[in-house]
Amino acid sequence: MKNILSLYIIGFLFIQIPFHIAAASEAVKFSSVEWPKTDFNKHNISFDEILSGGPPKNGIPAIDKPRFVKSDNAKKWLKPLEPVIAIKLGSEAKAYPLQILMFHEIVNDVLNGQAIAVTFCPLCNSSMVFSRKVNGRTLDFGTTGRLRNSDLIMYDRQTESWWQQFTGEGLIGFYTDTELTELTSNIISFQAFQQHYPNGKILSRETGFSRQYGKNPYRGYDDINNTPFLMRGPIDTRLPPMERVLSVKISDQQKLYPFSTIDDSTIIHDKFNGQPLVIFKTGDIYSALDQYNIDDSKKVSAYSVFSTTLNSKQLHFYFEDKTIKDRETKSEWSVVGKAVKGKLKGKQLPALSHGIHFAFAWLAFNPNVEIFKP
Repeated sequence: MKNILSLYIIGFLFIQIPFHIAAASEAVKFSSVEWPKTDFNKHNISFDEILSGGPPKNGIPAIDKPRFVKSDNAKKWLKPLEPVIAIKLGSEAKAYPLQILMFHEIVNDVLNGQAIAVTFCPLCNSSMVFSRKVNGRTLDFGTTGRLRNSDLIMYDRQTESWWQQFTGEGLIGFYTDTELTELTSNIISFQAFQQHYPNGKILSRETGFSRQYGKNPYRGYDDINNTPFLMRGPIDTRLPPMERVLSVKISDQQKLYPFSTIDDSTIIHDKFNGQPLVIFKTGDIYSALDQYNIDDSKKVSAYSVFSTTLNSKQLHFYFEDKTIKDRETKSEWSVVGKAVKGKLKGKQLPALSHGIHFAFAWLAFNPNVEIFKP
């Protein structure tokens, strides 16, 4: 951890990267000058839970006018196994490389006519995509410079209410207790995005900011033996804090699948909250939080999660000759849940809400979560 802090300070001084380096032991202080619109009388958490991450309000700048390029253009600077946040709405698909998101944490965008916020908190390794529509109003988001349970706290520029990135819940201000609508997204490799969404667009490095995209300012953070940075309070000991976990959410229930129990499996069938589901391993990606150059980093697994109910019928999947097939029709399926050959060609499995995070973060926000045991 000492090496991480040293790199934070060097990066902060010389290459303008978004480090969380200050005030780890101090509760956040509020200023009406900094937050003129925020109603601090409305809140559902104790202010003592909030810490300064170092940068000030908007010190980590959100991307408000994102530009996009085709895959052939992105190949010039994006390696095949680099991780991207992939989201598809209707007929449109976009990819948001983590090498860009870790310097901005929020992208305010529109996809297929829907206003969305694509978010990533490096300290929790958590990517979330939300609708920016709240009660008929379109919001846009920025960074507060504050953390809770080591996780990014966002704010909306319309009311300056504060929101938890990990849960999408309004914490302070006008939108206290309001929940953003989460949209299903995937962490996959750039290579997989190209293969399965050939007409998809990729967030461009032309962001309007000067950053060392492709570099990892959190070098060495992705070590299962590390402790979370700027985490206040007790840490759940059921899993190693920095272990990667796949989270699945159905209705208001969550379940965790630790990588230590699923990483040798290509397909996992399970039933949770009354819903039969299947987990497909989508392949390897580089960790965005390991080496200084992301494309020098270790490889980790990526997964997608689907309901196995299609047109009121249950499907059961198996892996044969490097291909996913269902037992009922022998149709062949892609790792993004689309039938590519056979009787069901063109059909899409219903995607379930899921994400890949560090265990400590999910357990901090969801202490009653069920943990998968094979």
